[in-house]
Amino acid sequence: MKRFEPLIAVAARTVRIFCLAALVMTLPTSVLYAAGAITRIQVQENTRIEEDQILLGRIAKIQGDDPVMVQRLQDVVVGRAPLPGSSRRLEDRVLNLRLKQNGFDLARLNLEVPDKVVVTRSFMEIDQEKIKALVNAYLVKNIRSDAGQVRIKQIRVGENVRLPAGRISYKVVAPRASRLLGKVPLAVNFDVNGKFYRRIWVSATIEILTDVVVTRKPLGRYKPITEDDISVQKMDLSRLPADIIRDPEMVLGKRTRRALGVQTVLRPNLVEFPPLVKRGDMVMIIAETQGLKITTFGQVKKKGRRGERIPVINLDSKKTIYARVVDSKTVKIEF
Repeated sequence: MKRFEPLIAVAARTVRIFCLAALVMTLPTSVLYAAGAITRIQVQENTRIEEDQILLGRIAKIQGDDPVMVQRLQDVVVGRAPLPGSSRRLEDRVLNLRLKQNGFDLARLNLEVPDKVVVTRSFMEIDQEKIKALVNAYLVKNIRSDAGQVRIKQIRVGENVRLPAGRISYKVVAPRASRLLGKVPLAVNFDVNGKFYRRIWVSATIEILTDVVVTRKPLGRYKPITEDDISVQKMDLSRLPADIIRDPEMVLGKRTRRALGVQTVLRPNLVEFPPLVKRGDMVMIIAETQGLKITTFGQVKKKGRRGERIPVINLDSKKTIYARVVDSKTVKIEF
């Protein structure tokens, strides 16, 4: 009997090992977790996130004895988040792959993944009417108040804008040197939490009605302009050149430089002051310095308007000098 005692002892140990293994297999996961055997990862079936990336800690409940390991698992990047308002479906093979790539031993993990895992990105939606209001406020603030009667006729926005949840700010940007007249493209830049996220383009049609001086009837070349020749009308600046004349006083007393038709919008290049002197006119030449004034007679060699410098022959010296036209009888030499 004694010679069988070693065999009986081995058999007893074997039975104890098998019993312990069977007991371990029947224990609930919570007991194993408490014993430190595994780290438990319970992936949620549906999760809503705000971040740009999907972190394992945001879509799963992680339990384990080692807090460092738990934190590492929480920081695992599963993938990029979907667009705001959209969803992304994850498969268990993707989760297993990410865990392996981050150096985790899957044998030490109890990964519980539902049949369907859906991650949805939180969002804030700015509708078209809100965007129109933002653009309208920008235009009202930036269009010159003295330009005339302003009408923002139309603002076109193509779609609603979905942005990630967070602190939203915006900036409307007009093209450089834009007159903010007619049909104008505008960029609207949206920032989320201080960082640029998206730009959309809108268009605005802007009308500014202002007084414009126009011809009342056809006028011939070099026709002196009187009050009967012109009228003031309201017109849209977006359809006019930038240098139109708005004040009638700016054309009265001048003459046309060429023939003009009825309803012609007057501009500086269409009118001029008539010349005060013409070639051959006799004028008084004045040369004046401090305490000394010299006058002599001269003959004009070229027509000239008030303020223009023209060549004049000094009749005493027979030399040609340049003098500025003062009036129809006088020119003045400048020192």
